[in-house]
Amino acid sequence: MCGRFVQAQSAGAYAEYFGVDETKTESLAPSYNVAPTDSVYAIAEHEGVRQLGTFNWGLLPFWAKDRKMAARNINARAETAATKPAFRDSFVSKRCLIPADGFYEWQPREKGKLPHYIFSSGREPLALAGLWASWKDPESGERLRTCTIITGEPNDLVRTVHDRMPVIVAADHWPGWLDPASTDPAVLEAMLGVYPSSGLAMHAVSTLVNKVQNNVPELIAPLETPAVDAP
Repeated sequence: MCGRFVQAQSAGAYAEYFGVDETKTESLAPSYNVAPTDSVYAIAEHEGVRQLGTFNWGLLPFWAKDRKMAARNINARAETAATKPAFRDSFVSKRCLIPADGFYEWQPREKGKLPHYIFSSGREPLALAGLWASWKDPESGERLRTCTIITGEPNDLVRTVHDRMPVIVAADHWPGWLDPASTDPAVLEAMLGVYPSSGLAMHAVSTLVNKVQNNVPELIAPLETPAVDAP
């Protein structure tokens, strides 16, 4: 699964890297510990225009009665996203890319779990495959845009610490993945392949990341770097 990740760059930086035509969002504070239900940047396409906006992490399908299921829907499995009721409508026409500077996975150890930070070997943002939905709160009438990160089989690097990883979309698949007119499940699923290990780097980090209240750049530092005191 993918339960925490990093979005520490500006909206403008992500917009430039992903070739965004229009930015429709307020600025978010840099986050080194994005947690479920947080607001995040995501890129989607509307009427041929590639847009960067803000979404709540945890997908709420239009038929959800309340917000409770959002925390359970932070991830969609690549194997079932096209058919699971919570995600299938979004898989057809509401796909997005969620920019991430890196993500965390936890390796089981004899005593507890050791967190690892996984990032692009070239240090550029990763394009995490996502789905989005628009949901209207039946009580307040508030309209929310929500999203989920698709996970799949790990590559050889990530497999050493975890049995799942977020699906990373290769740049040549961005147009097809974002295009709402692309609806063939076989074509879409072919874009969700395993990202090569050569494109990623990884190191162990402090267990400070275990607490969502900790949100400082030191969270992504290699473990041999002296740990900072928890804020």
